[in-house]
Amino acid sequence: MIFPLEETVKFNGNIYEATVAASHRAYQMAMVHDPIIDENDGKVVSTAAEQIFNSKIQYRRIEDKN
Repeated sequence: MIFPLEETVKFNGNIYEATVAASHRAYQMAMVHDPIIDENDGKVVSTAAEQIFNSKIQYRRIEDKN
């Protein structure tokens, strides 16, 4: 898994949450065969991470109710 280094260093939030969100986003993109993946040489995870770090997509944490 390769994360964009500059965005990772500048990120002010919880890096663990961002990693989990990027993993979920990468899965979504792979399942729907998002065309943006082709623009980034098939690098799904780094594309998803870039979207998270640049706030192109937003995520929220769902609390466990147990």
